[in-house]
This record gives sequence, structure tokens and C-alpha cells, in this order.
Amino acid sequence: MVDQNKLAIFILALQKSVHRLGISLFLLTLVIFFLSPELLKAVQEHLSEKLYFFSVAGPFLSHVKLSLFGAVFLLMPWFLTVLWSAMGKPFKMGKGQIFFFVFFTCILFYIGTIFCYFVTLPLGIKFLLGFGSAELQPVISISRFVTFVTVFVLAFGLAFELPIFMVFMGRVGICTRKFFERNRRFAVLGIAIIAALITPTPDVINMGLMGGPLYFLYEAGIIILRVMRIQ
Repeated sequence: MVDQNKLAIFILALQKSVHRLGISLFLLTLVIFFLSPELLKAVQEHLSEKLYFFSVAGPFLSHVKLSLFGAVFLLMPWFLTVLWSAMGKPFKMGKGQIFFFVFFTCILFYIGTIFCYFVTLPLGIKFLLGFGSAELQPVISISRFVTFVTVFVLAFGLAFELPIFMVFMGRVGICTRKFFERNRRFAVLGIAIIAALITPTPDVINMGLMGGPLYFLYEAGIIILRVMRIQ
């Protein structure tokens, strides 16, 4: 278990960078906002959707949300560097170890977002809109569309970081490799719940597109712990 002293060290280390991160996020969001019409157009063309708005502020707020997502997406390496640096202090992790965690969480985050954007989202949207008919035509709100896309892409990216956090917990003694091995059945249940919550549709195919890679990553985490000889 993590004691209160380590938690306090982590929070203090995190606070030192929050201000700079907030300013950078705001400025980059502002820059991307001026490019957001082209960004939204690219997303629309990729997912083949025609959008509508039902309030005066709808388009503006949607561009703000899309710009914020773009800023978070681009700044994720910095976010993760700050996070791992803060997490490393109470556990006395060296720079090499911190670099390992930052590098691989970044890689897995972007793999997850790309997988969601090019595979899961198109299939999910096609499935949902497949219930339309000549009498029932879709009228999709730009606000809900942008929220739908950005939330699921980010969620997939974060979910794909599972094995690295497993390695971290094993490395600092929060959970052992044997703990992960003994609790595979609970992991499968948890992954199924996460897949049901994150995927855009509750059908087996889309849940499998999320749950399958997640379980593979769970097993990969166990293998990495074994290779690193972490019990």
C-alpha cells in the first residue's frame, strides 16, 4: 500500500508543473481553434457524417471542444512526463526508469487512439446508423458528435496504457506479478465492463475490438513483469 507520506510527495511534485501545463494547454487550444474548421472537416470526411447544430453557440463550443482535444492529444507526452516524474519521486525512481515509463505510455496511448479512430469508431458508427431507414433519417448534432468522437478516442488511448501501469505497480510493490496471474478471471470481468462502457456500441464485435487488445495487453504486462523478474 502507498503511505500518506508518499502520496504527499507525489501531490507536491505534481503541483509544481500544473500551472505551466495549464497555460500551455490554453495557448495550444487557442492556436488549434483557428485550425479547427479543417480538423472537423477531416473528421467528418473520415466518418462520412453530415452534421447539424441546434443552438446559436453550438458550432463555436464544438470547435472549442475539438481544439481542446487536439491540444491534449499533442501535449500528452508532456502530461505523461509530469505524471511519471511526480510518481517517481516518492519511490526514488531513476531517470532511466522514468524515461522507460514515459516512452512506452506515450507509444501505447497513441496506438490506442489510432486504433479507435481508424477501426472502432467507423465500425461503431456504421452499426448505430444501420438502424436508420427511409422513414428514419439521422440528424446528428455537431456538439454530440464532437463529444462522442473525442471522449472515445481519449478513452481508448488511456485504456491501452494498462501494461505499463501493471509494471509500475509491480516495480514499486503495490501489486505482485502473482497477484495479476491469480486474478485473471477478475481482470476479464473488469475488461468486459470497461469495453462495454468505452465502446460506442454494446454489440459483441465492437466490445471485442476493445476487450481483445486490452486482455492481450494485460497478459503482456504479466510477461513483462516475468522478464523483468519482478515477483
